[in-house]
Amino acid sequence: MSTYEGPGDRPVAVYTKNDDTDAAPGIALLERAGFDVRELDTNDAQEIIDGAQDAVALLVGYAEIDRRVIESLPNLRLVSLMSMGFNNVDIDAANEHGVWVTNIPGVATEEVATHALALLLQSVRQFGYYTKSSTANFEEWNSRAEIAPWRLSERTLGIVGLGKIGRKFIEFAGSLFGEVVGYDPLLPDTYDVRAMLDELGVRRTSLEEVQRVSNVLSLHVPLTPETEHMIDERFIEGMPERALIVNVSRGALLDSRAVGDAVRSGRLSGAALDVLEEEPPPADHPLLGVDGVVITPHVAYYSERTEAEYVRIQAQNAVTLVETGEPDTPVNSPGI
Repeated sequence: MSTYEGPGDRPVAVYTKNDDTDAAPGIALLERAGFDVRELDTNDAQEIIDGAQDAVALLVGYAEIDRRVIESLPNLRLVSLMSMGFNNVDIDAANEHGVWVTNIPGVATEEVATHALALLLQSVRQFGYYTKSSTANFEEWNSRAEIAPWRLSERTLGIVGLGKIGRKFIEFAGSLFGEVVGYDPLLPDTYDVRAMLDELGVRRTSLEEVQRVSNVLSLHVPLTPETEHMIDERFIEGMPERALIVNVSRGALLDSRAVGDAVRSGRLSGAALDVLEEEPPPADHPLLGVDGVVITPHVAYYSERTEAEYVRIQAQNAVTLVETGEPDTPVNSPGI
């Protein structure tokens, strides 16, 4: 039974820019459920406002859905995201205006952890240098990088964020290292949690100790006011010499200029990143073209399986909201 109450006979779902994702299966799902569906193909706030005045559901890729957008859409009941992170939506404004916000939790856990491991290994084994030396010309075939790669079993892996992705990453990477330490202020300290972490082989400790001992630091936390630019010049100064930073979470966890400067100076051995503060980055971004920085274009989540599931779950949240009054994977509890 539908709970839809609004203008017109059918609820309206509007897609913002799909960013190379094929939304056709989601559109078909919505249309089968009785929605009118439109695609705006834009991330511009004013164009979204103009094109979604009658929208009950806004299906979003990377568009910023701020207070102005939410307050300008009188029929809006749902912002359905195609990501696990939701920092591109003003949650306070959504709560105040009775708008649900949903994400895609857990679907890409294995993919993101795998990608983080791939970035780590590529950086530690210096593939950037050695692929060049093996293809540029014959004289360089047997050349060596200035500093030899580490033996990982003699190094410490640090994890900030011990949620699903952080723990999966430890499953994949932990056995390569001599020690694994982790920090997560939100994970409860219970017998079951302690047993789980013991089984994974991770020693839970303070952020200060993770900072001090981690030769490789991998970030698996959401972007919040507390975590924005948590890896800055001061944090880097407290890390071991020539540490490596891996980030597959959110670009703004890093102060990009501080990280770029630290890699150039040799204070960090490198940074292995799937996310940047600004995507796509401008030509003068401080991490572009830096030897020792490996960047992939926000594809850690991507696989044949997740491509289909992200589209389906995003659309299903709108269908379930209209059918039951509440979506499947909310990140907030609006005062409806």
